[in-house]
Amino acid sequence: MLKKKIVVVSLLAVVFVGSAGYFTYQRYQQIKIKRLALEKKKALWQALERALSQEVSRFQGEAGVILKDLDMDWQIAVNKTKSFPSASLAKIPIMASCFYAVFQGKIKLQDELILKERHKVLGSGTLKTMAAGRRVSIENLIERMITESDNTATNMLIELLGYEYMNSCFKEFGLKDTSLARKMMEFKLRRKGVENYTTAGDVALLLEKMYRKEVINAEFSERCLSLLKQQKIKDRIPALLPPEVVIAHKTGLERHVCHDAGIVFSPGGNFLLCVLTSHTDKTSKRAKEFIARLAFEAYRYFTEFTMEEHTI
Repeated sequence: MLKKKIVVVSLLAVVFVGSAGYFTYQRYQQIKIKRLALEKKKALWQALERALSQEVSRFQGEAGVILKDLDMDWQIAVNKTKSFPSASLAKIPIMASCFYAVFQGKIKLQDELILKERHKVLGSGTLKTMAAGRRVSIENLIERMITESDNTATNMLIELLGYEYMNSCFKEFGLKDTSLARKMMEFKLRRKGVENYTTAGDVALLLEKMYRKEVINAEFSERCLSLLKQQKIKDRIPALLPPEVVIAHKTGLERHVCHDAGIVFSPGGNFLLCVLTSHTDKTSKRAKEFIARLAFEAYRYFTEFTMEEHTI
């Protein structure tokens, strides 16, 4: 009887050791597969960095570019702190400032402002076509400012909160090189050198904070992203991407200035892309095409890596 127990225990010991060895081997294989996948991803990322650098070097103008893999925390940056006229990219921190004022109890989203003739300015948006005297909620003004890039709505919000408050909010959000000095379409002031400025680094920082739910709080961060996802201008970052891809972004366009910045929710991973440009062309056609190519190269990287994963 004792011999039978010894045999059974011995067999169990062999099975246990064998099983442990098998699981150790499986774990080793999994680690090896993950390591190979990471090496392939790094190699593709380096190839992407070379491709983006070549695009930037060929661009006939100045460009500030940041591309960030939001899962890996990898970043490619060119002229990260170079200052550019912000154009309508200023509307991203303006939106955040409005929500901060709501958070602080200074204003309410359902509060209404009266559209006056003096508010109306040219450029993007449909509010300028509406009759003076119309009452518009602050929530609707913010929505128009982002989704239509409405300049009239933007100026009404700037007038409501003031430059000092908005610039203090920008600092609160961690923006070091972003400032607001004039309203939209104030070309006389622009010719005198009064300008709104930002950098690719600042815009990327604010967008990532929204993505990480760190602008004010999770609720307001999500509100910001939700509005940016409804952006109606699609001739830059989205231009060469599949139409079903979700993109939370904001464009900027003035004479000799063309930008787009946002977060692309790619099937292969989410990434942040900010491209700010200045140029001397009569139109922004080439600048828009440049931004679209950068977005396409970035999207292709995530798509190719997803395909590579299945071959490992």
